[in-house]
Amino acid sequence: MPPKRKGPLQLVQREVDEVKKQVDSLVKDVQSQGGSTEEAFRRCQELQMSAEKTLRTLKKLTKADEPAPVGNYDQRKQDEERRLQNILERLNTLSLELSPPGPSTAAGDVSKEYSEDDDDDEDSDDDDDDDEEDADNDGDEDEDEKRAVKPPSQSDPRIYRVLSDFKGEQEGDLSVQRGEVLRIIRKTADGWWLAQDTKGNRGVVPKTYLKFGSGVDDEDDDEDDDDDDDDDKDDENEEESSEEEEEQDGEELTADGDKQSRTSHSNWSTVRKALTEIDATDVLSAMGAIPSGFRPSTLNKLLVDEGVTYRGSHHIQPELSQSQLSFKDLFLDPDTGRVRARQVQTCVCFTLWSCKMIPTPGVGVQVLSRHIRLCAFDGTQVVSNIHTVRATYNSRSPKTWSFSPRMSGILPTLLDGDCFLRCNSVSPDLGILFELGVTFIRNSTGERGDLSCGWAFLKLTDDTGNPLPNRTYELPVNGGTPYEKDVAVEASVTRGSQTGVFQQMLHARRQPKLIIKLKSVNSRTRTQLSLLPDTLLHCLSCVHLLALHRQLLADTLLMDRPTMQNADLICSPILSTFPVLLDQPDLLDALRGAWLDAETNMSRAQKRDLSFLKQEFGKVYMSSIYFLLHSPSLPCHRWADPSSEEQRARVIYATLDSLKHTQHTTSQSGGPEVFVDAMHPHLAFDVTELTFDLLCVARLV
Repeated sequence: MPPKRKGPLQLVQREVDEVKKQVDSLVKDVQSQGGSTEEAFRRCQELQMSAEKTLRTLKKLTKADEPAPVGNYDQRKQDEERRLQNILERLNTLSLELSPPGPSTAAGDVSKEYSEDDDDDEDSDDDDDDDEEDADNDGDEDEDEKRAVKPPSQSDPRIYRVLSDFKGEQEGDLSVQRGEVLRIIRKTADGWWLAQDTKGNRGVVPKTYLKFGSGVDDEDDDEDDDDDDDDDKDDENEEESSEEEEEQDGEELTADGDKQSRTSHSNWSTVRKALTEIDATDVLSAMGAIPSGFRPSTLNKLLVDEGVTYRGSHHIQPELSQSQLSFKDLFLDPDTGRVRARQVQTCVCFTLWSCKMIPTPGVGVQVLSRHIRLCAFDGTQVVSNIHTVRATYNSRSPKTWSFSPRMSGILPTLLDGDCFLRCNSVSPDLGILFELGVTFIRNSTGERGDLSCGWAFLKLTDDTGNPLPNRTYELPVNGGTPYEKDVAVEASVTRGSQTGVFQQMLHARRQPKLIIKLKSVNSRTRTQLSLLPDTLLHCLSCVHLLALHRQLLADTLLMDRPTMQNADLICSPILSTFPVLLDQPDLLDALRGAWLDAETNMSRAQKRDLSFLKQEFGKVYMSSIYFLLHSPSLPCHRWADPSSEEQRARVIYATLDSLKHTQHTTSQSGGPEVFVDAMHPHLAFDVTELTFDLLCVARLV
């Protein structure tokens, strides 16, 4: 029987494994200081070329190339690309560590090795090598000049001229002066190119300081008489030349972003910082590889930097009064025993419909999520939690985002565009801030980042202070941040006056916009909304769960405590863990599904019985979500990580199905038997699972 033929993808996988072994071996040798630094640097360069060659081969592969069907082909290909990107990132860092800042006798050899392995520049580089050999035999030179490398001809595609002085700030930087001619040894995706000057010194230089072509004759390197005349021409052609460089790198630059990256030297400190701290958003912004109106996400930065301050899990906790001896927004109705309804300054319900004409990030990045982050905003600060709704995307209409797709079963909370806002702010400028964003990963390095693609604002009152009517609104999407004014999303999109009705119509269609609809809800939903905290923005489909949690919170804090001044730890696993669900929407969806199944088996009388509902809610919660929260097989929640999201979905639904089967066999819901069952492992017990600490979670005025 003939041996089974190996497919192209399998061959690439073996190549990646081999490269990884060699990289691990090189790192081990460098750490143990075995062998010379020059030898390690040479091995590093060879591995970089091998990894890049393998990556180019991998990107050209298609499913049709396989001799036999391959299951989950796209996922496997993406996994291999991610592995290669991680390998290249390690090699780039190692290359900068091994590359000395001073002269090196091996510089010419390294340059020659790169030119020999580059298929596109092979012929021109061979000519340059011949010129170098001829130069070594011409005339009598002193010993230093023999070591120097004569600048090659201007036709060499690796020859660049320095546009402005650059002084190295860190070890490994190459200090250069304006007008100097450099040979580029290696171009990297982060914008810091490894270069070699005419004296043989090597180091990294920001690519925006360079212009393609030497700009001087080989025989007149020391003459500066024509520099002033050339400067004017350079200034006129600077933008065009920079765009040619970016086309060679496969990146898209706008005119504004390109100009900013050339004129602002401080941007390159951000790029240098990215080499060590891996901030992909700052790198792309500094390089101008994204539309000019894009910015690092303002609301995402608040979510990351401010802890739980702007998260829904914080805003559903009770708020203490000014004296901190009672609650400001949580009261019981003595006649019914229910939470007392509270009316607030603003309570609106709305639907996200779609976004149109939203530009896409430049090439070289893979978009992991398109979404809208929204919050209450009074013109100066965020006054509510920040809620996120993910958009659905069709590659045939790349500039259109839509929300709330039609699905069989329960629509996930993350995709649901039906939202509500309760806010007690008295600011006359109060409105809803919508920040359109993308989470991406750089193909070259594997770095993640969050970008704002623009923002829109809907003021909730008119000029006379009356609430806006319920209808559909088309909001213009602005570039920059909410604190910047009159910034276009793209440099080519301007809001100037247009002559002619037809031109105005065409211009209006090209403007990016967000379409939302203010709407009314039924009386039952309005009643449930009145039981919620004074300030909260979330999904309408979860209102009934939030209201039940609010009732349990009131019972525990207002009825079951010995006195209102008692602040001891409270044993309540539901209250201690429920807020986490607002930060992990897949678990909130699981609770919605489990509670919906329980409600289908209730009679009308039972659905109206609050005590029965609270009892059943506790059983459902303990037999589903509480168990999942402490399951060792459930990965940690990570935003916009497809592999983690898929694995969590499998674990959630598999665990819920297993627990349902256990409940049917034991005829008991939420029983303690499941927590000691060997078939259902559980994390080691921690007392924080059960304790509700009022002093730690309560919000202050």
